[in-house]
Amino acid sequence: MANSSKHGLISLLFLCIFAHNMLHVMSQWPKGGSTRYYDFKVQMLKVNKLCQTREIVTINQMYPGPVVYAQEDDRIIVKLTNETPYNTTIHWHGVRQILTCWSDGPSYITQCPVQSGQTFTYEFTLVKQKGTLFWHAHFSWLRATVYGAIIIYPKKGVPYPFKSPYEEHTIILGEYWNWDLVQLENNVTASGGGAPVADAYTINGHPGPNYNCSTNDVFKIDVVPGKTYMLRIIGALLNMESFFTIANHKLTIVEADGEYTKPFTTDRVMLGPGHTLNVLVTANQKIGRYSMAMGPYMSAQNVAFQNITSIAYFQYIGATPNSVTLPAPLPRFNDNLAVKTVMDGLKSLEVSNVPKEIDTNLFFTIGLNVNKCGSKTPKKNCQGLNGGVMGASMNNNSFIKPNFSILGAYYEHVNGGFTEDFPGSPLKFYDFVNGAPNSAPNDTGSVNGTRTKVIEYGSRVQIILQDTGTVTTENHPIHLHGYSFYVIGYGSGNYNPQTANFNLMDPPYMNTIGVPVGGWAAIRFVADNPGVWFMHCHLEIHMTWGLAVALVVKNGVGPMETLPHPPADMPRC
Repeated sequence: MANSSKHGLISLLFLCIFAHNMLHVMSQWPKGGSTRYYDFKVQMLKVNKLCQTREIVTINQMYPGPVVYAQEDDRIIVKLTNETPYNTTIHWHGVRQILTCWSDGPSYITQCPVQSGQTFTYEFTLVKQKGTLFWHAHFSWLRATVYGAIIIYPKKGVPYPFKSPYEEHTIILGEYWNWDLVQLENNVTASGGGAPVADAYTINGHPGPNYNCSTNDVFKIDVVPGKTYMLRIIGALLNMESFFTIANHKLTIVEADGEYTKPFTTDRVMLGPGHTLNVLVTANQKIGRYSMAMGPYMSAQNVAFQNITSIAYFQYIGATPNSVTLPAPLPRFNDNLAVKTVMDGLKSLEVSNVPKEIDTNLFFTIGLNVNKCGSKTPKKNCQGLNGGVMGASMNNNSFIKPNFSILGAYYEHVNGGFTEDFPGSPLKFYDFVNGAPNSAPNDTGSVNGTRTKVIEYGSRVQIILQDTGTVTTENHPIHLHGYSFYVIGYGSGNYNPQTANFNLMDPPYMNTIGVPVGGWAAIRFVADNPGVWFMHCHLEIHMTWGLAVALVVKNGVGPMETLPHPPADMPRC
């Protein structure tokens, strides 16, 4: 009895300290934000698409899913109830999750999946964040259909830094498969080979008239002549990057990844998975129906892809129903210059406070691998290049997701499931782009493991991301959870500190960077948010193959620099 009373007192004391710490944290939190509640039910939805009827996983039987609306500094509470047979989690892409790493969402990194019949409540505050972000599933390949916009308005009375548009519309670029997505990932992994191409590209879930049985399965915006519209464009594709354009209309970029940019006008943009762009479009052409087109950007060699363009309509009020749709020319599928031109135009609206001094300097190679076949049934399991098994890696380490939460294990000091020995630079330097090993599978293998890189709280971090030429060079959209970062430079070929040009004045502040094909990108951020943060290629096939690492940012001093206790309803594996 005395023992249980003692335990009770200890628990009570712990709760009092925790509550005091949290009150202290909340007292230093931004004032004036509202709390917004959302109820997300993971549910199956029957859809008729591309001449087939099938069930897809959705939130609240909506495809795309519900929009999360908020204002800067609002607190968001989302109760997730899983009514499907599949495990699931939700990641709030681009949300910085200050002291709320438990709500970040990547399965087996910050949480165990929410299993069938279970619930979990995500809570986070949009500290000093505004603009267009999005949420998506972060278990298996479910995010192909489980996604939606996060729209964060400026505080009341704070205008946009450009003339307010007449209307705003959200455009979500996606890919659609006539497959069970969990089964698809399992099949691809078991085969050792690549992924099948998507059955269609979609704009807000609609393939458009170029696809079979899709003449009326098309998204449309009705526009008033002379008015300016803001399009919130979201890259929710799974395994592809995509160009987007509107026939005869210019796009003026005013925001990228939820951060204002200097206005930059272009004919077309490219979005990889994880990218968001806000663009202004003025309806200044003669009355008619104009195509909004999305089509493939594929920078890798010898990779199959869907080449049918998805079309939506930008339709002037007054256009006749049988108006001819004016076509929107897209760049060639491998037009790297079109991608670079847009990236060159991205500059932060204001002078940035990019770290000038660096105390943690990291160098990560990123690319593909072919591992030797170890299967007794090679025709079934070794369908990669030259009879090998496809892989992908950072610093030649292929990340293996565990069957537990790394954050939970780290917080509870449970040893044995992961290591803290991810290399901060490659074991050897060579001509990564043109001199990479390519006698697959003999010299193209990677090392498997659940390796993390530990970073001290408050470190001023620079990471050089270097594309490699093993198998093929490729543009890799690299996303970092829990942070945005300054993209201070990028270029083609091998990174050379003597010749690299850095922009330390007004670099774009992003959460996902397309590392140029056969090139490099340099990013900087201050590690001021404790937790375990996933950094990975947002092409799902590459993440499945292991192109990822978990960064562990240690606690600092005091409650404002310390990760709080996990929520009581944290799912168990």
